[in-house]
Amino acid sequence: MAVSQDVQLDQASLANSDGAPLRLHAALLFLTALLLFAALDATAKHLSALFAVPLLVWARYLVHLVIMLFAVAPSMGRRLIVTERPWLMSLRGLTLVAVTLLGQLALKTLPLAETTALVFVAPLLVALLAAPLLGETVRLRTWLATIAGFVGVLLIARPGGSLFGPGVAYALGAALSYAAYQILTRKLAATEHPMRLLFYTALLGTLAMLPVLPVYWDGSWPTPLQSLLIISLGLYGGIGHFLLIRAFHATSASLLAPLIYTQLVWATLLGWLVFDHFPDLLTVVGMLIIGASGLSLAIRWRR
Repeated sequence: MAVSQDVQLDQASLANSDGAPLRLHAALLFLTALLLFAALDATAKHLSALFAVPLLVWARYLVHLVIMLFAVAPSMGRRLIVTERPWLMSLRGLTLVAVTLLGQLALKTLPLAETTALVFVAPLLVALLAAPLLGETVRLRTWLATIAGFVGVLLIARPGGSLFGPGVAYALGAALSYAAYQILTRKLAATEHPMRLLFYTALLGTLAMLPVLPVYWDGSWPTPLQSLLIISLGLYGGIGHFLLIRAFHATSASLLAPLIYTQLVWATLLGWLVFDHFPDLLTVVGMLIIGASGLSLAIRWRR
């Protein structure tokens, strides 16, 4: 799923703002990364009709791990692995595994755009959880934005609607896991190198899904084309995270934060072009409400 804001938080302390051309370059990198994340979700949705979701999740993290071992490990060495907070790093990695697993289970039964919108409730949950877990103040504007966001959820997953079912529970579970992941990222970002954070997510994802492979693998092998699509899951995620890191090195996270909801646009377009699905009117209204609620918090953070 949409795993982009974690790097945004990872890189907040490393960014700078060196003029309009650099900000434009950063914005283009950021938008491209969001397109790659939407493509990851679309590919996972297609493959989930052919393969068990746990197998796809394991392959996604394995490819990402291989990319980091070849592209990052030689230059960082032990710094990529050594951490003073291994248990917290591990917990953070496992929450992202939950995001990916639940998100892909949701994509198996729900349309792409609607699933993305439901998972994007996570920033609103972060705003509420930041009070008891991080000691941040929850203002009235945050409460109003959160309430509005959940109204958007009800419009998308309204009782009697075509999306009401287990897929919605999976998507909301992914949103809750994603919120926990972002909270843990905030706690770790001040002391951990961003590449180390990314490495642990790839490592924990690979190891956590390894024990379930014998349960879900029936011995059949994918075709060459299917193998390329499976490998592309890790490539989309790995390259997308790399572009995000470059974007947040070029300009401040607060300037890029409002652009994150462009992923809803990418998801809607891919859902239409690839799966011939376009949300109905009430669902579109719900998506717009969720996007506007999260955007209001992003703009408030920027100020």
